[in-house]
Amino acid sequence: MSDDPISSLSLFLSDPCATKALAIKIGAHLQPGDTVLLTGPIGAGKSHLARALIHDRLARENRIEDIPSPTFTLVQTYETSLGEIWHADLYRLSGPDEVFELGLSEAFDTAICLIEWPDRLGSDAPAFALSITLSPDEEGRIVRIEGPSTRWASLLESLE
Repeated sequence: MSDDPISSLSLFLSDPCATKALAIKIGAHLQPGDTVLLTGPIGAGKSHLARALIHDRLARENRIEDIPSPTFTLVQTYETSLGEIWHADLYRLSGPDEVFELGLSEAFDTAICLIEWPDRLGSDAPAFALSITLSPDEEGRIVRIEGPSTRWASLLESLE
């Protein structure tokens, strides 16, 4: 993370529809050069959130596309009028050396990047990334969102 103060917010999401609604709100704020780090155990909703965000961004351009999970392909990319969206699932990688063979370091500067299993980035995670941690709960999911205040405070305020 950067030296900026960190803004953070915790939310309760009762069902997949609430996760989708959150993804749409977050996606509306993203621009090229933004990275979202999605953390949580298998089945926590990381892929659901990323796919809902991508689906909405494409739908805003009247485009409907299949949005597969990148579990086996590692990265899926989507062209939009604002630039590319990269959705990466780093679960099967062992560390940063393998990650950057995918071209992520360049994408961090030019694309919207949605990264599942960001721990594989090690210390190479972008300093101004938005971190979203999803934790299953008996009633739904608890989501913690945090990032450097200079970039993300207005987004987090809009989600309260």
